[in-house]
Amino acid sequence: MRALVQRVTRAAVSVEGERISAIGPGLLVLLGIARADDAAVVDRLAAKVRALRVFPDADGRMNEALGDREVLCVSQFTLCADTSRGNRPSFVAAAPPEHAEPLYERFCERVQAQRGRFGAYMEVELVNDGPVTVMLEA
Repeated sequence: MRALVQRVTRAAVSVEGERISAIGPGLLVLLGIARADDAAVVDRLAAKVRALRVFPDADGRMNEALGDREVLCVSQFTLCADTSRGNRPSFVAAAPPEHAEPLYERFCERVQAQRGRFGAYMEVELVNDGPVTVMLEA
C-alpha cells in the first residue's frame, strides 16, 4: 500500500462536473492499494497518516499531527505502477477493484476521511500548503 499525502489549505473532488467532496485545511491522501494488502496493512497506514507530524507548531516547525483537521482520500491505483522496464507503466501489482474497494473504505473510516468515488474518473483540485508532500508505504 502506498499513499501520497499532501498538506493542503483546501481540496475537492468532482465527478462528471459535480463536486462530491471538499475539505478545508488538512490532508489530501492519494491511496494506492496493492494485491498483497490486507486489513492489517490498512490499519497500520491509517494510524501513520493520523500521527504524521507535518503541520506547523507554534514555532513554525513541522511538529503537529492531523488533530481536528480534515482528510480527503482518493483511490489511486496508478501509485502501484511499475516503471522499471520500458516507458509504459505496468499496473499488475495494483489490487483488483473487488479487493481494493473494501480496503479503501476501511482506510477512509479509520482516518475519518471525506471520499472520492472509487473507480470513477475524478477531477481532483487542491491548494498545497507549503507545499508539503510525503510518500508513505506500509
